[in-house]
Amino acid sequence: MHDTKPEALVADTPAANRRVRLAVPADVTTLVALMREFYAESGFGLDETWATAAFNHLIGDPGRGAAWIIEERGQPVGHLVLSVRFAMEFGGLLAYVDDLFVRAEHRGKGAAGAALDALVAECRRRGCRAIEVEVAPGNLPALGAYRRIGLLPGDDERQHLRVLLAAPSPG
Repeated sequence: MHDTKPEALVADTPAANRRVRLAVPADVTTLVALMREFYAESGFGLDETWATAAFNHLIGDPGRGAAWIIEERGQPVGHLVLSVRFAMEFGGLLAYVDDLFVRAEHRGKGAAGAALDALVAECRRRGCRAIEVEVAPGNLPALGAYRRIGLLPGDDERQHLRVLLAAPSPG
């Protein structure tokens, strides 16, 4: 059995003064601010009470995943969220890249790649059998970042289907 508590992985990239670090409860306000930017860029609204509760829940229950803050020169420039679940298809844990956001002025400089490297290391540490992500087909920069760590389209015609059962509650 693998320990579900994420290691305090910190990846430093001296050339860019970049650091990718595991988020802690004190980072929730920063994570929500980054998520707000991410959602606004995509044309979505964000219920900040819900987002705060969701980040607190995730950070408080490391068996469900983890979140990282991407920093450059000591300032937050992005975040990455990992969700983990058991999948019968793989007979073990499936990792899901839930959110990956880098502020526009910091894109194309390796920030997403550094964060994905931290995620892959954590997934290997946990014994995850696979990693999945959902990405728009036209998002070429994201597709390139994901391909770099081996994420490729599936070889079948499955579709992701969804039904919302209830509105998320803040507590």
